[in-house]
Amino acid sequence: MVTSYRFDVPRLVIAAPSSGSGKTTVATGLMAAFSERGLAVSPHKAGPDYIDPGYHALATGRPGRNLDAFMCGPELIAPLFAHAAAGCDLAVVEGVMGLYDGAAGRGELASTAQVAKLLRAPVVLVVDASSQSRSVAALVHGFASFDPQVRLGGVILNKVGSDRHEVMLREALEEAGMPVLGVLRRAPQVATPSRHLGLVPVAERRADAVAAVAALAEQVRVGCDLDALMALARTAPALACEAWSPATALTRSRGAAADPAPQTPEGLEPSASSAFEARGVGGSAPGKRPVVAVAGGPAFTFSYAEHAELLTAAGADVVTFDPLRDEALPEGTTGLVIGGGFPEVYAPELSANEPLRKAVARFAEAGGPVAAECAGLLYLARSLDGKPMCGVLDADARMSERLTLGYREAVAVSDSALAANGTRLRGHEFHRTVIEPGAGAAPAWGFTHPERRVEGFVQQGVHASYLHTHWAAEPSVALRFVEAAAARP
Repeated sequence: MVTSYRFDVPRLVIAAPSSGSGKTTVATGLMAAFSERGLAVSPHKAGPDYIDPGYHALATGRPGRNLDAFMCGPELIAPLFAHAAAGCDLAVVEGVMGLYDGAAGRGELASTAQVAKLLRAPVVLVVDASSQSRSVAALVHGFASFDPQVRLGGVILNKVGSDRHEVMLREALEEAGMPVLGVLRRAPQVATPSRHLGLVPVAERRADAVAAVAALAEQVRVGCDLDALMALARTAPALACEAWSPATALTRSRGAAADPAPQTPEGLEPSASSAFEARGVGGSAPGKRPVVAVAGGPAFTFSYAEHAELLTAAGADVVTFDPLRDEALPEGTTGLVIGGGFPEVYAPELSANEPLRKAVARFAEAGGPVAAECAGLLYLARSLDGKPMCGVLDADARMSERLTLGYREAVAVSDSALAANGTRLRGHEFHRTVIEPGAGAAPAWGFTHPERRVEGFVQQGVHASYLHTHWAAEPSVALRFVEAAAARP
């Protein structure tokens, strides 16, 4: 029997009319300012973003968690939130894009508004007021009235130019009956640097990032009414749901494995060259606890906290290594996870670490299970921007002028250490690189939406793809991977 729990964690969703309004500034500053008050703050980010949660973690001392209703499904948003926020004094959720923007062509799916409704959380709208005065009231009124189920509890005005400008904005919002919970002046000194895929991750600028977060906390502490914001957060009603847990998710995944396997859609047939099942990988070795090495460091910063939790719950010892500095895989490695990040920025340094490149190649050639996403795909290639990489894949990668961005619906078309043929997952692509060829003889995924194509590589124990996935949506992939790692001699 499933037990229902009530979670009374105060919570706020920080949203905006559009990207670039200052959500990250305000959300991170609030997290840091409330943490400085001695509160345990649970940080969250709506959508698939990996970089903002790094700043959230720095501000709170807790892992930044993503709430993605497209990749995980709306039904997992509250359970994942409850898993992360249990025992905290406050939870702050930074939104994605504009308040009502979600997955293209899917209505409210994966929007900040949907997440706020699923969490029954009040919304604070961050408005870039730099080029408006009384019109701010019309803008806020529209966002407040668009969906009656979204409770807009107040506004924080960002990039306000002067005292006079502030007075005009406050007067207009008073007419509209909307509380002003904060006013932030233009402060370029606390801006965080960006590049081709967004903000520069914390791991690449640790000292500067610490200083930036401290400055954001000071700006928010001076410009925002923290007491009023906390009072608003406490108006969130109790959330009734079962908190997600990796152990329970894996137990249910084992039960689901007894059901008939899903069929591959017509036109995306499984590759005949996949020999995964023939090699017997996927069986567990009783009494053996495998070591799963996870790439980290400045070049590989993209990961969801739930992945390591699922790997651990499935029986693995998870050990992090840095491909920029470590010349060997962790001792006893029987499984290798190389997630996303910015290998293109560090291509010369990654290439210069020849001992590790060769170690990764030997591990893959010996049939070791490898799960590589995006940056991991590039690292396994023969070359990246002309610099030698691991050479596991007979493919070459390079930077591109074109940004590939968007949600994908995918089905596994080759049996691998990560996914059985027919496994369906929703994921996200986000890169400004290309790899040629884009798929191997045994592709990793067949995309069914928004376009139909095959992508990625499955060979021996390697599963490599551009697609970022969230394993909480399909815990069987973590279980399957650990079983493959445990089967290694």
